[in-house]
Amino acid sequence: MVRKLAGLVATLLATSFVIFGASYAAPGDPVTFLAGGKENLTPEYLAAVRAQYHLDDPFLVQYGRWLGDAVTGDLGRSTQYNDQVGDLLLARLPSTLGLVAYASVLFVVFGIALGVLAAVRGGRTDSAVVAGTTFATSVPSFVVATVLISLFGVQLGWFPVMGGGSLWHLTLPAVTLALGALAIISRVTRQAMVEQRELDHVSVARASGLAERLIVVRHVFRGALGPIVTMCGLVTAGMLAGTVTIETAFGLNGIGSLLVHAINTHDFPVTQAVLLLMVTCYIAVTTAVELLQPLIDPRVRRRA
Repeated sequence: MVRKLAGLVATLLATSFVIFGASYAAPGDPVTFLAGGKENLTPEYLAAVRAQYHLDDPFLVQYGRWLGDAVTGDLGRSTQYNDQVGDLLLARLPSTLGLVAYASVLFVVFGIALGVLAAVRGGRTDSAVVAGTTFATSVPSFVVATVLISLFGVQLGWFPVMGGGSLWHLTLPAVTLALGALAIISRVTRQAMVEQRELDHVSVARASGLAERLIVVRHVFRGALGPIVTMCGLVTAGMLAGTVTIETAFGLNGIGSLLVHAINTHDFPVTQAVLLLMVTCYIAVTTAVELLQPLIDPRVRRRA
């Protein structure tokens, strides 16, 4: 555990260096953006801005100052909103977390159910599930969003198409976000259960006359639970970055839409903070899943 946590810290440090370096190397003079795009700026004013934001310091000095402030919770001040970046994130984070949680429930429940159905039934049911999930993964999320808005929002009027505030508002965005993940989880579930059905202990249980339903629940599904849970954790961790397109399409005021606006307006403090938050959440979730995996699947603990 100590080794994995040390790896997490090292990965975060490397990621923060890349994020800050990318912003540092972005085209254009940051003084222009920090000055609000004003024209006819005097050299004295530009020098004052550079001194205020320490832009004349060496790159490593600037990075060290930014990282030290970030560790203490000071993420800087937005050049567009003229507000603390931390306050902006706190205001937008609940909307994004609600969307990710809703989508996670959808893809876990329906993805596992479809995978189990395909593995148990086989035949045409298996082919239909595989074909449907293959089609779902091939359709871009912005296309799915457009179709859902047009059909269920505009034509049928069943769901609101813009803004948040309730589960009803988040239903179409959550379905859009969950569709690709549902396809992945259903495939992983199906494959894991098919592999478990071929193992010796399952054959012994079947030969002993145990009911097929109990075999599926006690032996096949239980044995397949390790890779299923692991993949669910990985997909959930990656969903935070996937909200960028969804929030923009449905007009949600979340972290994703904040990132898009920050990039378009060259709001570097917000861009750096959002990217660092996304990477931190991903690494934290994947590390937690990796630490919990031996508790879910004893075979991993024995191999370790």
